[in-house]
Amino acid sequence: MYAIFKALGKQFRAEKGATLKLPYMDGKEAGDTLTFTDVLLASNGDAITAGAPTIAGASVSAEIVKHGKDEKIYVFKFKRRKGYRRKTGHRQKHTEVRITDVVTG
Repeated sequence: MYAIFKALGKQFRAEKGATLKLPYMDGKEAGDTLTFTDVLLASNGDAITAGAPTIAGASVSAEIVKHGKDEKIYVFKFKRRKGYRRKTGHRQKHTEVRITDVVTG
């Protein structure tokens, strides 16, 4: 049993007990419970239900495990023959959640 839901502008596949990395959620603490109601597709064994655009009564519940940062991405700019070189790095924040329940509606 799984569901595809929309959160923070992106789509994720959720199964009970799975751990997902979502974009950073400011103002939330580890241990908080989240409920996502924008379920786009749900599968219950053999039956697949697709929403138009969402499924009424379907939801995905999750618990925040921790906040973290992704690996560093390096950005390198230069202008040829001028000696201009800049190297910077960026680490995107994310929120790790554990799916506790999937209700297919």
